[in-house]
Formats: sequence, C-alpha cells, structure tokens
Amino acid sequence: MVRDRSVTSFSNSTLAGRADDVETLNRLARAARWGHSGSAVVTGPTGIGKSALLSAFLGGGACRHATVLHGRCEEGVSGDPLSGVRRLLGPIVQDVPPEGGALLALTPGALAGEPPHALAVQRAFHGLYRLVANELNRRPLVLALDDVHHCDELSLRWLDFLLRRSDGLPLLIVLTQQAEATALARGAPAHRALADLTAGRRTTMLRLRPLAETDVAEVVRQYLPAPAAPAFVTRAWAVTGGNPRLLGRLLRALRAEGAGSGVGGADRIAETGGRVLAGWARELLDRRPRWVGEVARAVAVLGERDTDHLGPLAAVPADVVEDALTVLREAGLLTSGGRHLADGAVRAAVLAPLDGQALSRLRTRAALLLSDAGRPAEEVADHLLPLPSISEPWMPGVLLEAAVRAEARGAPETAARYLYRLLEVDPDSVEVRVRLAGALVETDPSEAVGLLRGALTPGVDIRTRARIAAQFGMTCLAAREGSAALGILEGVLDTLDAELGSDPLPADRELRTLVESVLMIVGSHGRSTIAAMSKRAAAMTVPEGDTPAQCQKLAAMAVLTALDGQDPKPAVKYALRAARSPQLPLKSWSLINSAFVLDLADRTEDAGAVLDRLLCHGRENSAVSTYALALSIRALHLHGRGALPDALADARTAVQICGAERWGEMVVLPRLALAGVLVDRGEAAHAEELLTGTTPVWRDHFVWTYHRYLLVQGRTRHALGDAEGALALFRECGRSLEEAGVRHAAYLPWWAEAACVLAELGRAEEAQEPAAHGTRLARRWGTPRVLGLAALARGVATPGEKGVELLGEAVRELSASPARIAHARAELVLGQALLAAGDLRAAREHLRAAADLAQRCGALALNQNARGALLAAGGRMRKMTSSPLGLLTGMERKVAALAAGGAKNRSIAQSLYITVRTVETHLTSVYRKLDISDRAQLAVVLRSPGVRAERVPREASPRRGQR
Repeated sequence: MVRDRSVTSFSNSTLAGRADDVETLNRLARAARWGHSGSAVVTGPTGIGKSALLSAFLGGGACRHATVLHGRCEEGVSGDPLSGVRRLLGPIVQDVPPEGGALLALTPGALAGEPPHALAVQRAFHGLYRLVANELNRRPLVLALDDVHHCDELSLRWLDFLLRRSDGLPLLIVLTQQAEATALARGAPAHRALADLTAGRRTTMLRLRPLAETDVAEVVRQYLPAPAAPAFVTRAWAVTGGNPRLLGRLLRALRAEGAGSGVGGADRIAETGGRVLAGWARELLDRRPRWVGEVARAVAVLGERDTDHLGPLAAVPADVVEDALTVLREAGLLTSGGRHLADGAVRAAVLAPLDGQALSRLRTRAALLLSDAGRPAEEVADHLLPLPSISEPWMPGVLLEAAVRAEARGAPETAARYLYRLLEVDPDSVEVRVRLAGALVETDPSEAVGLLRGALTPGVDIRTRARIAAQFGMTCLAAREGSAALGILEGVLDTLDAELGSDPLPADRELRTLVESVLMIVGSHGRSTIAAMSKRAAAMTVPEGDTPAQCQKLAAMAVLTALDGQDPKPAVKYALRAARSPQLPLKSWSLINSAFVLDLADRTEDAGAVLDRLLCHGRENSAVSTYALALSIRALHLHGRGALPDALADARTAVQICGAERWGEMVVLPRLALAGVLVDRGEAAHAEELLTGTTPVWRDHFVWTYHRYLLVQGRTRHALGDAEGALALFRECGRSLEEAGVRHAAYLPWWAEAACVLAELGRAEEAQEPAAHGTRLARRWGTPRVLGLAALARGVATPGEKGVELLGEAVRELSASPARIAHARAELVLGQALLAAGDLRAAREHLRAAADLAQRCGALALNQNARGALLAAGGRMRKMTSSPLGLLTGMERKVAALAAGGAKNRSIAQSLYITVRTVETHLTSVYRKLDISDRAQLAVVLRSPGVRAERVPREASPRRGQR
C-alpha cells in the first residue's frame, strides 16, 4: 500500500524561516524525477523542527508525482536487523508474493545471529533492491526515514547499497538525524554505517539553523493574538535560542498564565522561561546516558574549563567528557560560547537530582581539584562559599588567601564575602575582624565600626591595639561617628608612650605617628575638638614626610596650621611634602588634606594634581566612598576656579554614586557641592530642592559640612530673593565658625556674602562690621583671592568715590587670583557703582568684562545680571566669536596689542594716557583671561589664525623713541 501523499496538517509556526530548507529538498526531488538520484540528511538539535520540515516537504508539490514511503526509527530497536527498512518499506511489501526474498528479509528474526550470516544478508539486500527497483520502474520514489540516530546498522547499510546502485533511477532518500546523537553514537556500527552513507558525493547535508528574531516574531503572532512588543520578541528569542519546540512551549506556558505579548508579557518571560528551560533540561538529560548527566553536573559546579578538571569531577574519561559537552551544546544547554550552562534555572535542574550532602561533596571535590591544580585562591574559594560548613583544615587558609588577593586587586566586596565565612569559623579572630572591617569601610562603615570595636579587647598587645585603633578612628570618621574614637586614640597614645619608652624602634615610631595622625584628622572634624587639636598640632614636632604615617601627619598639621589664618607658607610647605612622594603607599587623607590647604593658598594647579591622584587611587581600588568624596572636593575646587561645567559634572557624578549606595544618605558633601554650582548656574530652585532633606543633624559634630551647608543655603536663599533669610544663615555660619575656633579668611568667606547682602538692602553702614572682620583675616592670610574679597566687602560698605576705589582694588586683586567668578562679580559690582555715579563709559567696560568672564566660567546667573546692567548703561555685548580677544575689554585689547608688539609698560601708559599701574592691571587681566603668563605667549596668541589684532588709533600710537 502506497503512503497517502496528503500529510497530516502541521503548525505553520514550526516552519517559520524554513522556506529555503524546504526548497532545497524540493530541488533534490525534482532532480530525482529526471533520474538524478541522491540523498539528503537533515540534521539539527532536538526541537529544531527536522520532522516538521520533512512532513512539509513530503506533503508538498514536489512529491505529488512520486511514491512516498515514510518511516520512523524508534529508540531501543537498533539491535533488530533491518527494523528501519521494515518500517520504511512495510506498505509495499504487502503486495509481494510470499516466496519473495524481500518478504523473507523483512520478517522479524529472519537475520538472527550475531552477526547475521553474510550470505543471508546478501540475499536480503538483493531481494529488497529488486522490490524497490520494481517500484522505481513504475514511478519516482521518495524514501523518508525519521530519527536515523536510532536506526539499526543493516538498514543504513542497505540504504547505502541502494543508493550506490541507483544511477539513472528516480530515487531520493531523505533522512533526519539528531545532531547531539552523533557524539552519543560515536564508534557504534550504526554510526559508521551512517557516515559511509553520507560520505557519498550525492548526499546533501542540511543543518537546520535556529530561528532568527524575525521568525520568532512570526511564531509569536500565531500563538498570541495581540501585536507583539519588540521587547517581547527579543526576550523570547534570547531565552529559547530560536529553538522552535522550546519557543512553542514558552508561548503555550505564557498563554496559559494569561500573559500577553506586550511589555508586561515580556517581563514575565524571564521567570516563565526559566521554568520551561528547567523542564527542557530534565527531559533531555533523562533520555541521555548517565555519563552525560554526570558531566552536566560537573559543568554546573565547575564551569566548562577543561577535561583535566571536568573528567575527574564527573568520574569519566576525557574523551567521554568531550562527547558529553558536544551533546549538551547541541541540545542548547550550554551558552553560545560553550562555557557555562545557559540559565540559572537549567543549572538548578541539572543539580536537582543531588541531595544536600551529595551536592556539598561534589563542591568540596571541585574545590580540592582546583586547589591541587594550583588555580587562584579566589577560584577555589568560590566553591567553598556555598558549603554549609567550612569543615576541612585546608579551607580557612584558602578563604583568607582569596580575601587578601581580592583586596589587592581592589575588590573589597568580594573580599568581604570570603571573610564573613571565615568569621563564622572563628568569631573571635582579631585578624579576620580587622580585615573584614577594612573591606567594609567603603561600603558599610557602620558595620566596620562594630567589628573593630569588638577587636579592641584588653587582651590584645599594645602594638596590635594601636594599629586597630588607627583603623577604628578612620572608620569612625567614615561612619560619621568620629567622637567615639577620640578617647580610644588618646588612651592608646598614652599606653604607647608608657610601654615604648623615650627611644622607640623605627617601626614603633611609625606606629605612634600613625595613631597621632589619625587623632589629628578625627579631632579636626569636630566642632568641639578642632580648637584643642590646633593647639596640640602647634606643639608637635614636624615630621620629615619620609613614611606614609609621616605624610598623613604632615597633611593633618597643614590643615590645622592653615586654619590659624597666618602666613600660608608653612602650611603649604607641609601640604606639598605630604603629597610629594609617589613611591609611598597612598593614604587618602594625606591627599585630601593636602589638596584642601593648597586650594586655600591659591595653589590651584598643585591642588588639582593632588586631587587627580586621589581620584585615580579611588578608581583603582574600588574605594567607592573615597572616590565620591574626591569628586565632591574636586567639584568645590573647580567651582572656586570658575570651571563650572567641569564642577557640575563632578558633583553630579558624586551625587549619583552616593544615591546608589546604602550609606549615600549619610554623605552630604556631594549635594552641597552640586547645590553651590547650581546657584551660580541660575538654578537656585533646583539647589533648594537638593538641600531639602539634608537637615544638618550633624551640626554638633562636623566642622566642614555644617558650615558649608549654611553658606550654600544662604547663597540659595539670596538667589531666590530671600535676602533676610540669607543674611541670617551667613551670620549663623560666622558665629558657629568663631565658636569652633576656625578663623580663616578664605575658608567659607561668609563675611563677604553678608556685606554684599547688607549693601543690597541699603544697610551699608551695617555691612562695615563683616567687611572689617574679613579684612583683618584677609591681611593675615594675604593671598590675592582673600584680599580681593576683602576689598569688595569694604567697597560695597563704603559710599562715594572711596567705595569705587575699593571696588577697583577688588577687581585688580581678584584678576590676579584663580577666583574667576569672584573676579566677574567684582567687575559687576564696580560697573554698577560706576553706573550709579554717572560714569557710563567706564561702567560699560566693567559690566562687559563681567559678562564676558561669567559666560566663560559658565556662571549663567551672573552673566544675566551683568548683561542686564550693561543694557541699562546703554551698552551692548559684542558678538561672541571663537577669537580669544572676544573675552577682552576694549582697553585690554589695546594694551594687549601694544604689549605683543614689544612696547614697554611706560610707553603703553603714555600712548594711551593712563597710568603704569593701570597698564599692569590690564595686562594681569589679559593674561588671566587668555590663560597665559608672559608677553611672548601673548604675541603667539594674537598671531594665531582667526585672531584679528586690535588697530591702535593714530593718536594713541607710541611716540618715536618710547617703544
């Protein structure tokens, strides 16, 4: 009986993306009709759609005029000779006479024996060939055998026998084979027979590929009625790897759960897909030999590294491991790179047959194998972490070594995981507590404080206790609990002095210096302790800075010396020495304190270099809180220099970092830095919103954050129009700083802000008090920045020409400082004063300079104010160009042109009818705006392409002999 060519209907979704493959088979069928016999082997992993493709081909038009015989090899019958041929040719054998050799050959048991007798096999092969040849004489024949990986050897040998004798006959043989079965059957007789069959030149190998994402979209449309969201299709494709059967299972499961194909359904794919994958993995492994499962479990525990490790762990030979990996990879259970199981759910499903004890034994064996092979300690320790107990004597040593290596490569959170397991083994270990606290200081300082407090037991020797106390002090500072460390640090210092004597060994001196430096750092942060710490620092011997502890002490002394507000030279010298030694191990607070002092002293280039080193240190060591702190400090530094765009970027990054950490709410400085920048950017409302919720509950403890909060909040209130509220905040800042003993002109110059606000309110006489206070402090410190701010404060507090003169002094001083925004502000205030005095021409020059400077700095609010005042003075802004000269005032352009031409200051003064002092002021401003330092650089800038030199009026050209 000939098989009906109308095949049972099948799902079109299974054939998505298979049009080219079907056409390949159709082409072979058409060629066979004209006597070009051949064969095709369709291969691919389980579920890829081999049988569906075969059914589509057999039911298509290419087979319409052929006899189609279709059979399937069943699992477990490969030992029954010619069982595959029996299933294939059964329909036509029914019409054969009983005495025919073909019928005898297809009788079960006819070829009994191991192996069957060669003569019987030969008679059977020839009888079957005559049977098929008779059919071929009537019409073309298509023989299709499914799942030939289960087929017996003789059936495959006969198909090869038939194909070799079919030249000129209309015959096509189509076989389907599971790709992973190749590894399972390697070396078996049937496998060799199939290899001989497919080795012929007339065999086409057709390997089915996974569905593309566009094909998956087509399948989704057939399963789920609503239009599919792109995210749904992408995730479904990623989870299933484009396997049609697995995709069908996933979509049916989603449909059963009521999930649609929109974004909501896409969110369900991960969970549902995990369950589907797990079931798929169990089903596939249940049908495979036991050794495949053993290798899969070894991969689940160890990862696919190499057969040297997987083989011993799975207790199978190396060549078997390779076969098993091929099976797992072809079945889609390994990732595309082939190194790990495809999904966590698959891993769980692979390990599910093992109970807790068996799984622990497997993991212990894996760790021991890796340890004996000399693999890195972290790799071994990762297999110890899931164990219920660290029971073997060798395990703690591995965990400790892994923690040390993780710390060295800048992975504190990884180190903490190892150390927590060690702490379970020995809860009283001082070494483990101290190491764990060091790993947690950047991520969980409060937890680290508790660990160190528990390590500071009376039984610990004084040297160990001193090292722990120093770490405890710095950790308390990070946890905002600095006051808790002061008593312990002072007690340790007293004990060290008593036990070490007057002439300690160098290592002991370094230890004492370390504890002393930490005491100074912690004490300098407290409002109630900074004054006493300053006195203590003044009585100390200044270290050389040859060791890390000495550098840390030098930097702390630099801060306390600077805050005395006298000559900055000693503090600068200490700061530079503390930060100068690149070969020494970096200490964060050595760099933080050094940068702070250098910034106060207007040594901005040095301060910037130190901060860059600090940021590099934080990045390389994954010190998250240190990195965020360094970004905040650099934002303040850049703000002070007038580089608002860069300051804004640093501050925003610091705020984002803190927002992602659980300790982020405790860190205020990033928000203060960002709010300060936003005020100058004209975004005071945003700054106010940022400051809301940062109520300074720490006001009784921390000098640095509380007072900066008051100043930034005051500037914000002023920008929002609340002058009285701003004034109250500035005065509170000054009162609290005085109470804490911090009297420095450059650090948070509240007095300048207060004087300007009072002058705006028309209370110039009242402004004289903060102006006088700031002037006294500024003259002691003596840098151009503070002298300029003092002159500005006195200028706004002084009416008439004297006030204008003081404001001119402020402009001159600030133009020589790195404080570009303060300089622009002074230009604005001077321009407004000149405008009020009726000197419109001079007012316009300074207002235009203020607007130019503010625009260059990115100080949008100041720029807007200056432009408004300039318009009121009857002026207009020059069109901004790419030329550096666009930043210069008219007089500055004339002075710059003459100076670049070689004229001396006195000649320039005589030519332009101004004083030599005014020429010097203009040149200083020119150098600052153009970021140069001398006349030679000025000439280069003015000769640059696109720069048009200022034409000096004829009447102002230098006289002969005065060049």
